[in-house]
Amino acid sequence: METNIFLVRHGETFDNARQIMQGQVQGDLNERGKEQARQVAQRLSGEHFDAVISSDLRRAIQTAEIIAAPHGLPVVTTALLRERDWGSFTGRFIPDLKGEVWPDDIEPEGALLARACTLLEYITTTYPGQRVVAVGHGIINKAILAVYGQCPMNAVQRMLNAEVRQLTMTAERASAMSAHATALTSTGGDTTASVLAFAKGDTTASAE
Repeated sequence: METNIFLVRHGETFDNARQIMQGQVQGDLNERGKEQARQVAQRLSGEHFDAVISSDLRRAIQTAEIIAAPHGLPVVTTALLRERDWGSFTGRFIPDLKGEVWPDDIEPEGALLARACTLLEYITTTYPGQRVVAVGHGIINKAILAVYGQCPMNAVQRMLNAEVRQLTMTAERASAMSAHATALTSTGGDTTASVLAFAKGDTTASAE
């Protein structure tokens, strides 16, 4: 039984416009971002949805509430949809980061992919066979799309503010990927390579 997921990136924020690395700070939509969210809401108003979920960061919740309003649905929040934790890069002017060595406190790509797997498991097991709007952020959405598309994250085109992409996923497949990623994380395995191999259907990918 496939769950249909309408994956959305939040609307533009004040920090997006100023090219500030937001990471897991709350953020607020600016007027352009609110209008982007309203346009998504209008475009999706004729669709049937069973649930609207969102990152628990304010900029995503604001976007989700606007999208959910025509459907009379509450917004369910989850930390699984939070943006990547950019550690010491948080709050920095993005163009200044070019060429800098990444600090150790940035959330590793493997952990991000594992979180994406857990999110897909959460959505598909909570809403099996249903239609769900999921509002996240640029990089976590990229990780979700990498797992879904069975490709490296750098092969995924980053979503624009308020962009929507549609995915279909079964609970069985999502649960298998999540269990594999959890095992890798707990044993210190190469999560990035092995999760993507498992997503492609290579069930021999080691968790050791």
